[in-house]
Parts: sequence; structure tokens; C-alpha cells
Amino acid sequence: MRQHIIRRLIMVVPLSLGAIFLARSGILDRMVDSYTFQPTSWFDDSALVRHLRNVVTHNGMTGDRPDCLLFIVDGNSPPDGTKIDVMEKHSGSCPNPDKSLPKLFTLKVDRVDRQVFSDQGSPGTFHLIPNGAN
Repeated sequence: MRQHIIRRLIMVVPLSLGAIFLARSGILDRMVDSYTFQPTSWFDDSALVRHLRNVVTHNGMTGDRPDCLLFIVDGNSPPDGTKIDVMEKHSGSCPNPDKSLPKLFTLKVDRVDRQVFSDQGSPGTFHLIPNGAN
């Protein structure tokens, strides 16, 4: 009986630690995003925001946690230039809970050509961001 328990622990503990590592490092998020984000997702605001949340947090555009970002989609923008403001939440478990929403940068999404541009570091002047499209 004791050997049976030890064998189970030898199997379960490394698998659990591996799953925790994948979840904490963001690898699991990127894997899910690459599997679920399809070409038709460019025209679905919810799917696009999930994808962009993953992109901006994993390519170094912001050091904030994904749940501390707020994406505001301009519904009046054309499909070849949809603007999305990326705001930093300061409420709940996010840093500096003073309930403010400072704007970090604006994303401009060309849904037709599947490209994402950002004005980070140069407000009003957009440049292509790496890994914005899949």
C-alpha cells in the first residue's frame, strides 16, 4: 500500500508542478490563444480583445497583469482602422486602487488585413506591433 501511494505521488506532484508552471508563465494562455483565435475572430470584438490582451501582456508592451487592463473599442471606427484604447485599471486587486483609469496607449486594428498598430511611446503616430496577428 505504501509503495502504491509513493508511486502515485511520484506521478502526480511533477504533473501538478508542470501545470502550475505553464499557467503562471503564460505559455498556457498563448497556446489557448493560438488554438482558439481564428481568422473570423478578427471581426468578433470579444475574441479580438482576448487576443490583444494576450499580445500586449506577453510582448512587453505593458507589465500589468491581464486582468488589470481595460480595452475600450470605438464602435464607430471603420473595419480597416478600428481604434481600441488600452487603459490601466486601478481598482480591486490591481495596483494603486484609487479607481482611476489612466490611458496607456491606443491600438489601431486593421481587421481586413489582420494587422495591429500601436501609438505606444508616440501618441498619434501608429507603428506595427510584433506578433499582433496570427
